[in-house]
Order: sequence, then structure tokens, then C-alpha cells
Amino acid sequence: MLDLTAKKPLIDIRQVSRSFPKGSGKDVTVLENVDLTIREGELVGLLGRSGSGKSTLLRIIAGLVEPSSGVAQCRGAEIDGPPTGIALVFQSFALFPWLTVLQNVELGLEAQGVDRAERRSRALAAIDLIGLDGFESAFPKELSGGMRQRVGFARALVVHPDLLLMDEPFSALDVLTAETLRTDMIDLWVEGRLPIKSVLMVTHNIEEAVLMCDRILVFSSNPGRVARELKVDLPHPRNRLDPVFRQLVDSIYALMTQRAETRTPAMEGIPGTGIGLVLNHVSTNILAGLIEALAGAPYDGRADLPVLAGALQMEADEIFHLGETLQLLRFAQLSEGDIVLTEAGKRFAHMETDERKKLFAEHISAYVPIFGLIRRVLDERPSHAAPAARFRNELEDYMTEDYADETLKTVVSWARYAELFAYDEQTELFSLENPQ
Repeated sequence: MLDLTAKKPLIDIRQVSRSFPKGSGKDVTVLENVDLTIREGELVGLLGRSGSGKSTLLRIIAGLVEPSSGVAQCRGAEIDGPPTGIALVFQSFALFPWLTVLQNVELGLEAQGVDRAERRSRALAAIDLIGLDGFESAFPKELSGGMRQRVGFARALVVHPDLLLMDEPFSALDVLTAETLRTDMIDLWVEGRLPIKSVLMVTHNIEEAVLMCDRILVFSSNPGRVARELKVDLPHPRNRLDPVFRQLVDSIYALMTQRAETRTPAMEGIPGTGIGLVLNHVSTNILAGLIEALAGAPYDGRADLPVLAGALQMEADEIFHLGETLQLLRFAQLSEGDIVLTEAGKRFAHMETDERKKLFAEHISAYVPIFGLIRRVLDERPSHAAPAARFRNELEDYMTEDYADETLKTVVSWARYAELFAYDEQTELFSLENPQ
């Protein structure tokens, strides 16, 4: 077997951190003390939840974002702007709609000053390689989503980069199209037909990482760190039903739920979260539906997360998010890759609508601090009203403006369902117009 460690690294990341300013003027740390080495012949995956800093790290390597601290090197030289020999495939198709497939693919070569004849020859070869021969004169609007993403791959490959960076390149595609494109890319990589030396891919899809990558770096969140590095010693093509494959997927689910459990407050209280707890919006209808599904057969209150995600056709990131929300609200617990309904969750599943609303109101008031704060302010004010800006400003002392907006959006949605307090979109006022 080839000893990759004997080769000089293409990319060497040492103790890299990255922070961004918050609305309060303070900084929020997205990445903290990240180490990463990439050598020739590797397909490496960065796996983690949304918001764990994976894409930020990818942009640091691409020279689009500077690290706040630490060292980022490409072939031994500090990364200062986009390095030569690195190409990036985006999550969105990012094609110019007024250019044909051939013209879109030629763009990178044109920017490098490659003459017209060679440009055309290499672009046609790349288009043929990724399976779009015959569509050279088509415009993006004439192509399906999968075909557009193939154009994105061709545009990246045509410059013959040493390192191909992929930022969730299959996430915008439907399931079947994504699977076809993944398989084609892996076949080309294994056969040595891709004009690249290494690949670094960002994903939040656990099965995708195990299916494609030789090495997986599992990221934790808030701030993003490398929690674990895993080697995937499975030959290609990989079989999703292989017991070893399934065991590795299950172990990653368990690893990520262990981390989620330590981040989430214990069931008896919520110390350490306070008003700074970020709430990502989840529909109460979806939460209720998930509780009902867990309470019924075949789960009877306990489900293996990979099995549940497959049954509900959800990706890992989505099922984790829903599970953590139920855990925050004390309707379920996450542990070792399983989700288990609490007694409150079981009661909720068998309640009528009005009873559910009452129990939901009790739980968000007790376990999500921002609800208690808003209700307390409304109770104390003679007008029983308060502007959203009063709470947004307080949230921005702990989080970015975007997170503060998302948190307030969630507060409004959940409070309306629970009939805890009202919100007027026109005046941007919270009130006890429809108090519980």
C-alpha cells in the first residue's frame, strides 16, 4: 500500500482559528485550533453539523477567507489569496446563465491566459469526462440540476488542479441524481481518470462521507473543532449494506449524539445556556409528527437514528437537529446514536391538541430561557407589550445578528402554537393579546 505520509503535504493547517464580529461588537469563534494535513492521493471528508465551520475552513484553504490565527499553507507556502492548483465546486451550481456549457467550462482556462485552441480542447475533454458530451452548446436553463452540477465539476477539473475542494456538491440535488453523480465521481477517481491529485469534500451526510472518503474528520460545533479523525479502510465500490459499512455509520451517529448530549443541558435544569441559546427554527407540526412516529410501532418510544433517518428520508443533519430540539424541550433524549422519548414525550403523543399546546407552553417556559424572559417582561409592563428590538439587542450580546433573527423567528412560531404570547409583524411588538 502507498505510504501517503511520505509525501510532502499539499495542504498543512496548524492551529487555525477564525472569528467573525457579532452585533454587540464582540467576536464569535467559528473555528478553533483546527489541524489538517492533506497529501496526494487522498479523498478527505469534513463531516459535521451545519454551522460547525466546515465551509469556513474550506474557504480558508481556497484563499477566500483569512484565518484569525494559526498557519494555513499550500505546498509549504503560506496561503495568501487563492493558491494556484486549487479548484472549488460549490453547493449551488454557480453557472453564468448567458454562457453555454462549453463557455462556462472554458472560463477558468481563459482567466489563466490559455490560448483559444487549447482552451477548447481541454474543455471538450472535461465535458466528455463528466458525461455531458453533446451538450456543449446548451445553456444552463436547458439542463437539469444534476447536469448543471456536472458542468460545475467540469469547470473545476478543466484547470487540472492538484486539489479539488467540494462544498456539499450533492446537497442541492434530488436523491437519485446525487447518488448517480457520487458514483460517477468515485468511479473516475478510483480509475485514476480525474486530472487531480487529491480531494477535500465538505458534507453533513454521514453515509456520503463513508461511501466516498478515505479519511473523515468529524467536526464538533460552537466553535468548530476536529472531534475525531476516522480512516475508512473499505475498498471501492462500497456497499451500503455491508455490515462493516453500517457499523461505521452507526459509530459516527453515536459519536455525534454523544457530543450533542454534552452540549445540551441535563434533564434536571438548564445551567449555562441562558439567553444566549441559539434556536434554529423547527415547525411544531414536524416536532409533533416526529413524537407521534417515535411513540408508535415499530419504535415504541426508542429508535436507532440511522434507521429512523432512513425511514423518514432525512439526512443526518436534519434528524440530529430535530432530535436535539426535542431533547432541549425534554420530550426526548439522545444517547449513543438512539433517540428515546421521555415520559413527557410519551404523554404528548397521546394528548389532544389543546392539551399538547398547554404542555408545550410549560416546557418552553421552563427550559428555553428567552421565553421566560419575554413573558416576564410582558407581565411586568403596564401595557403588557414590548418591542422585538428590546430582545433582539439582548440576543446580539451572545450571538450574530442572523442567529438572533432566527432565534426570534422560532420564538414567535413556538409562542403562537403554545398561545403563550402574541406577536404583531407590522408593529414588531410582543404582547399578551392572547395570553394563556
